[in-house]
Amino acid sequence: SSSGPVKNTENCAKSSVKMLRPLSKTNDLKLRKCILKTKKILVRSILCIEHNIYLTGLSVTCVFCVISYRHDSPLFDFIESCLRNKHEMVVYEAASAIVHMPNCTARELAPAVSVLQLFCSSPKAALRYAAVRTLNKVAMKHPSAVTACNLDLENLITDSNRSIATLAITTLLKTGSESSVDRLMKQISSFVSEISDEFKVVVVQAISALCQKYPRKHSVMMNFLSNMLRDDGGFEYKRAIVDCIISIIEENPESKETGLAHLCEFIEDCEHTVLATKILHLLGKEGPRTPSPSKYIRFIFNRVVLESEAVRAAAVSALAKFGAQNDDLLPSVLVLMQRCMMDSDDEVRDRATFYMNVLQQKQKALNAAYIFNGLSVSVPGLEKSLHQYTLEPSEKPFDMKTVPLASAPITEQKTEIAPVATSKLPEKLAPSRQDIYQEQLAAIPEFESLGPLFKSSEPVQLTEAETEYVVRCIKHTFAAHLVFQFDCTNTLNDQLLQRVLVQMEPSESYEVVHHVPAQNLPYSQPGSCYTLVRLPDDDPTAVTCTFSCTMKYLVRDCDPNTGEPDDDGYDDEYVLEDLEVTVADHIQKVLKPNFGAAWEEVGDEFEKEETFALASVRTLEEAVNNIITFLGMQPCERSDKVPENKNSHVLFLAGVFRGGYDVLVRARLALADGVTMQVTVRSSDENVVDVILASVG
Repeated sequence: SSSGPVKNTENCAKSSVKMLRPLSKTNDLKLRKCILKTKKILVRSILCIEHNIYLTGLSVTCVFCVISYRHDSPLFDFIESCLRNKHEMVVYEAASAIVHMPNCTARELAPAVSVLQLFCSSPKAALRYAAVRTLNKVAMKHPSAVTACNLDLENLITDSNRSIATLAITTLLKTGSESSVDRLMKQISSFVSEISDEFKVVVVQAISALCQKYPRKHSVMMNFLSNMLRDDGGFEYKRAIVDCIISIIEENPESKETGLAHLCEFIEDCEHTVLATKILHLLGKEGPRTPSPSKYIRFIFNRVVLESEAVRAAAVSALAKFGAQNDDLLPSVLVLMQRCMMDSDDEVRDRATFYMNVLQQKQKALNAAYIFNGLSVSVPGLEKSLHQYTLEPSEKPFDMKTVPLASAPITEQKTEIAPVATSKLPEKLAPSRQDIYQEQLAAIPEFESLGPLFKSSEPVQLTEAETEYVVRCIKHTFAAHLVFQFDCTNTLNDQLLQRVLVQMEPSESYEVVHHVPAQNLPYSQPGSCYTLVRLPDDDPTAVTCTFSCTMKYLVRDCDPNTGEPDDDGYDDEYVLEDLEVTVADHIQKVLKPNFGAAWEEVGDEFEKEETFALASVRTLEEAVNNIITFLGMQPCERSDKVPENKNSHVLFLAGVFRGGYDVLVRARLALADGVTMQVTVRSSDENVVDVILASVG
C-alpha cells in the first residue's frame, strides 16, 4: 500500500512481494508501479529480488502483448542490473527472465548469454545444468546468439552428469556447423542409452531441427534414429522419433524408402495404437508411389491379422490406396479386402466393403473422390450441420455444400521444438478459427440468412500502430456476400465513442447493403462493427475491388480518471487505409494428398492454359511464393519446395472457389532472364477458370 510507512525489514519485504503475485494476474499497470517503488527496498533479500525478477519479467511480457517493448524501460533496467548481483541465484533468475521475454533481440540477449556462459564452467553441477538448459532454450530461436558458447558447451560433453552432457550436445546440434554433425552424433551414441526418456526426446527434437538446417545429413540422422527406435522407451519418446523420421521423409524424397523401411520394421512390434495408425496412414500415402510398392503390402496386411480394431481399420484404408493407384496390385488387394470383409469388427468390415465396391469400379475419378482425397470439410461444422438436418425433417437429401470447408493454415506452419507433452489429447476436436467466426456471425440477425461461412481472411491493419484509433479488418466471404468485420480500439482515455461504423465506398459494382455499428467504444476496450456488401450478380468474374474506408462515430468527452462521459457529444470521422478484396478472398485452401488423382477427377471439360512472363521475378522460389500468396491456394505434393540448383519447377495448387467449385492449378516455371510461367487451370465451373487466368494476367 502507498499509505503509511513501509518497514524496511527483510520479512516485511518478502511478504510484500508475495502479495504482488496475485496482483500480477489482474492489473499490470499497478504491478509495474509497485515493482519500481519497491525495488530499492528489496535489495537486502535474495528471495525478494528473485520474486521481483519473476514479477518484472511477467510484467514486461504482459506489456509487450499490448505495446512495442522498449529495452530501455526501467523494468528491463532492473532485471539487467541483477546480472551484476553477488548472489548466483539472483544472477541466474535475471538471465532466465531476459531470455524468456518475447521477441527479445540479440543485443538484449547478449549480457544474459555471457552470464550463462560463465556458469557453464562452474564447479556446481546444479549451476552448470541450469545454464546449459537455459542456453538450450535460447538456441531454439536464437542459435547465433549461443555460438560464442560453443567451446564451453563442447567441454560439457564429457561432464559426469549425463543430463548436462545431453543438453550440451543438443545445444551444439542447434548451433554447430554441418561439418561437426558426424562427430556430435557419435558422441551422443556413446551414452544415449544411459539417459532418461525426457532427455532422449530433447535429443530427438534437436536432430529434427538439425535435419531442417542441414538436409544433406539426413542419412546420418536416419541411421541414428532407427537405432533409437529399436531401444526400449515410452510413448512420448517413440512418438518424437516417428515424427522426426516422417519429417525427414517429407523434406528429403531420396530418403523415403529408407525411412518407410524403418517404420515398417517398427510397427511389427509396436504397442502404441496412435503410432501404428499414423505410420499406416503414411504408408498408404507414400508407399504406392515408391518404385516397389508391393513390398509394403505384407507389413500392412500383418496389421489386419495381428492388431487391435483401430489399427486393423487403418490398415484396410492403407491397402485400398495401393489398389487404387497400382493396377498391377489391384487383384491382390481385392483378395485381401474380401478377407477383411469377414472381420469381427464392424468398422473394419464396413471399410473393407466400401473400398471393395469402389475399387471394383476401376474409375480414377471415384478413387480420387473416395479413397485418396476424401472430404475437405470442417468436422465440427459437419457435426453441427447434420444435427440441424435431423432437427428439421426434409425430403431433400443432405447437401454437403452447407458444411463449412476445413480451412488449411493461412501461413506455413514450421515445426516448433516444443517441450515434452504430458497432458492427454483432447477427447473432442476443438472448433477452428473459422467455426468460431461462423457461430459469432450467425448470432447477428442481419447475417443469419447468409448461409455457411466460406472463408475468413487474416486481419488487415487499416491504421498505424501509434494512432489514436487502432482498426483492423477481417473479411468474411459467403456465397453471395462479403461481411467486413472491423475490430476497433480507442486509445484515448478522455473519449467515449458511440455508434461506431465504417462507411465503405467500392470502386467496382459491389453494393453496400447494411451496417452493424458498435454501440459503445470505451477507452482500451476493443469492439467490433460490421459492414455487409453484396457481390455483383451480373459479372461473376468481378472478384477484385478496392474500398475507401472512413470510420464514423459520435464522440463524448469523458473524465480520464473516472471514465464518466459528458451529456453532449458531437459527430466525427476518421479516414482509414483503403481495403483490397483480391481473388484469394474467394478461394479456400484445400489439401489434395494425391494431386494427380484430383486432376483426373475434375477432368478437362473446363481446362484452359496460358503462358505469362514474370519479368520482375528473379528466382523460382520467389515466383512460387508469390503465386501461392496471390491465389490463396494450397500447395500440394510438397511442390512449394523448390529443389536446389534447378532451372525449372512444377507447382501444384488446389482450392475451392466461392460457391463450392473445385479449382486446380498446375504452374510450370522456367528460369531464364526472368521466370516464364505456363498456367493450366481446371475447375468444375468455366467462370472460375476465367477468373483465375484473368487475375494472373
